[in-house]
Amino acid sequence: MTTMTDASARFREFKMPDVGEGLTEAEILKWYVQPGDTVTDGQVVCEVETAKAAVELPIPYDGVVHELRFDEGTTVDVGTAIITVDVAPGSGPAEEPPPAATEPTVAAAEPEAPAEDKPTGRRPVLVGYGVAESSTKRRPRKGTSVPEQAQPAAQAEAEAAVQAELNGHGTAAPRPLAKPPVRKLAKDLGVDLATVVPSGPDGIITRDDVRAAVAPAEAPAPAAVPEPVAAETAAAPSGAAVAGARETRIPVKGVRKATASAMVGSAFTAPHVTEFVTVDVTRTMKLVEELKSDKDMAGLRVNPLLLIAKALLVAIRRNPEVNAAWDEANQEIVLKHYVNLGIAAATPRGLIVPNIKDAHDKTLPQLAEALGELVSTAREGRTTPAAMQGGTVTITNVGVFGVDTGTPILNPGESAILAVGAIKLQPWVHKGKIKPRQVTTLALSFDHRLVDGELGSKVLADVAAVLEQPKRLITWA
Repeated sequence: MTTMTDASARFREFKMPDVGEGLTEAEILKWYVQPGDTVTDGQVVCEVETAKAAVELPIPYDGVVHELRFDEGTTVDVGTAIITVDVAPGSGPAEEPPPAATEPTVAAAEPEAPAEDKPTGRRPVLVGYGVAESSTKRRPRKGTSVPEQAQPAAQAEAEAAVQAELNGHGTAAPRPLAKPPVRKLAKDLGVDLATVVPSGPDGIITRDDVRAAVAPAEAPAPAAVPEPVAAETAAAPSGAAVAGARETRIPVKGVRKATASAMVGSAFTAPHVTEFVTVDVTRTMKLVEELKSDKDMAGLRVNPLLLIAKALLVAIRRNPEVNAAWDEANQEIVLKHYVNLGIAAATPRGLIVPNIKDAHDKTLPQLAEALGELVSTAREGRTTPAAMQGGTVTITNVGVFGVDTGTPILNPGESAILAVGAIKLQPWVHKGKIKPRQVTTLALSFDHRLVDGELGSKVLADVAAVLEQPKRLITWA
């Protein structure tokens, strides 16, 4: 018979790693393996989304998948075991692994006993129900489920005693019993679980109970839903609209949540100033067409954004004080002698701002290649957290949406951001005559703690001057 020590050696737990600098949690987007699958060292087993990007996680050892600890769509704390692997398959019957490391106090008190000797028929312990605050050191998370085998019988009895005591004294109302997927379904459908009549064993609310709660009052109780349909309903995207609903709620998490938090912090921390200039970019548009046929630029992404980025780099070289950061702790201005050029990109997961490292040292072909890689990687959702760290200034191209201009908010930690409006054919005074010209509006937002009006104006004027007369790229660079 396999002892607890043997099980500890046989079953290995892979914990959620910190895939970015200082991240505390990640959402499991997709599992690529299932229990019973054979995995090898370095094989990708799942994709997770952090507050910065979607990342694929490789398993660090060989074996057979024994258990997936969490469902897709669950947000898990860094350091929590997410998958258990049997690293010695074929060495005997696969008994249950030892309790998860996330419950160290209870696991230590559990006597070593064979799995078949565990009490059966006890009421399931559900996350967030009847657990005293002191019974776990890990911060409880909404939607995070802990496998039942990781909950010792002693803990279940203690939880039931605590809940019974609370109910008896009237100090706390019992929380409706429902598993995490059912709670998620109720949230998506806008159903208050306290109003749902449970039909499951021991008073547990099922999916059918939740769906019955949103059915019209005059409608008869729905029949049991076949398993394939239930699975399809469970897999419905969060925030899906309900027929006849007047509102749809979409959970804010991952990249969107991080972006929202960062923008609020930036808007209320850095004193923003925005300046505007409208410029004739006809010559720049002609240069773009010429570069497309240049053999040195063959196979590279050539568009107006490329020359706008180069123009901004030239302006920073001429006005290096704009490339700085504010150190609040030390009350210092930190001048950067390098430019990590951020490019704001709209993706299905939200706005991200990856940056081109050391953009100031790149030639035009090198800059074009870096831009192409940045855009394609962002569209595929494969931007890494490292690619979004360490930016110094940013460009946001709102013109691609047909917008004339805007007042962009600084990326946290940066000194300036340039917004580029739509390039349109407009009547313009050129050489004393009104002619149709390609015109755009630029907006430069900057941190007034770092950049005063004179410096900001010089930078914006230099960018406009280069785009009006692209030959300055040669004379000023």
